[in-house]
Amino acid sequence: MDGFLNLLKPPGMTSSDAVVFVRRSLGVKAKVGHAGTLDPEAAGVLPVMIGKASRLFDLLVNKQKAYIAEIALGCATDTQDAQGAAVAYGHWSGDFDALRAVLPRFTGEIMQIPPAYSAIKTGGVAAYKLARSGDAAPLKARPALIHSLRMIERTGEDSALLHVECGRGVYIRTLCHDIGAALGCGAHMRFLLRTQSGPFTLATSVTLEEWLACQQKETLLAPMDAPLDGLPRALLPASAENACRNGQALSSFLSLDAQAQQGGPVRVYCGEKFAGLARWHDGALRLYAMLL
Repeated sequence: MDGFLNLLKPPGMTSSDAVVFVRRSLGVKAKVGHAGTLDPEAAGVLPVMIGKASRLFDLLVNKQKAYIAEIALGCATDTQDAQGAAVAYGHWSGDFDALRAVLPRFTGEIMQIPPAYSAIKTGGVAAYKLARSGDAAPLKARPALIHSLRMIERTGEDSALLHVECGRGVYIRTLCHDIGAALGCGAHMRFLLRTQSGPFTLATSVTLEEWLACQQKETLLAPMDAPLDGLPRALLPASAENACRNGQALSSFLSLDAQAQQGGPVRVYCGEKFAGLARWHDGALRLYAMLL
């Protein structure tokens, strides 16, 4: 069984736990992984790679993400979310126009200091383990790309929903924390829902219960080339299958999309089969992720 499961992860489960759940449900020794960690208390889209689909991790993990987050204003916490302890209180004026006005400052390429309670390693040890032991070390700021950030609506006297579209490695709870700091009142993230990860969206996601109940689980999987629509495509005759399997350079093909770039990835098909990903170099293709 090879493909992608668009899993709707529930809150209260780690991404690793979700992977273990799927692996055990298959009843076989299948290679299973996820493409992009989602915080334990967050819910939403978690692409799960099954079988050979795991070879495409590098391409999938860099895809755009989208979130709906609830920001709680007037209180900052040590974990930057609702699970942490309050570390600072500030006066929130109730001016949501001021919240809207500050959001453009956090759009585009910004710098983020990852939260102390995160999986980032310092000296080989996860930051959250150091924080729990009282031995937290300051983490370095790093660039984060926010494509779009807007307020959807207010949800209370001191809270509102934000819609965020961003690149890889953005901490939404840190974004909420930093917005609160910019407003001078402090803030934390109360709720998080991931609505998109690359081509996978909330609308087509599958719950754990739906996955367990399905007798033909392969019908719930997206094919291995589903996340790769944006890449140029090369079509080879079916007779080229052995050459693909043997890693030979491929210079004879039926068609190749014009946007193929020197050194860039290309989707390769042998007849009707998705063979994998190749590099286009000096008039030839050579597979680096063979999926036959």
